[in-house]
Amino acid sequence: MVTHVSPEAHGDERGALLAFLAEQRGGIRRTLLGLTEEQAASRPSVSELSLAGLLKHVIEVEQGWVAMAKDERPAVERERSDLLGSFRLEADDTVEALLAYGEEVAAATEEFFRTVPSLDDTFPLPEAPWFPPGERVSMRWLGLHLIRETARHAGHADIVRESLDGATAFALVAKEQGTSWG
Repeated sequence: MVTHVSPEAHGDERGALLAFLAEQRGGIRRTLLGLTEEQAASRPSVSELSLAGLLKHVIEVEQGWVAMAKDERPAVERERSDLLGSFRLEADDTVEALLAYGEEVAAATEEFFRTVPSLDDTFPLPEAPWFPPGERVSMRWLGLHLIRETARHAGHADIVRESLDGATAFALVAKEQGTSWG
């Protein structure tokens, strides 16, 4: 399990971007350690956030952005009016199924970043009120954006997990490794 990344160990910029993204994905996955399906789906605060929902959201977002960069349709398309839809769990959204899908998406993302001709290549941002019209961004921007998006939700996942049982991702890793934290 990745807990800290040394970007130099991955030899190049693409490897560093992918390693940092993997680190943040791992942060979300760790928050699910030892939980039942019911706990993973529970929403311990007034928000819509559950750990399984956060996992689902980051997977859909990553897949969607990579599809956009490839000029393809995302696997899941949502109406702009349903921004919280990717956080909602469906009947077949189990932690096991989401983790397996997440591995597929991560592998596809890595393949994409390893084969794109240049990180300087660009693609258009979608039309949305929060993006400037007609703006194009680089593949490098995409990698950094995916890291930022995943890290933000890994932080949310830590708070949700701590609300459930007091555990944090770092404490869960330490327990798994047979060490103590803090």
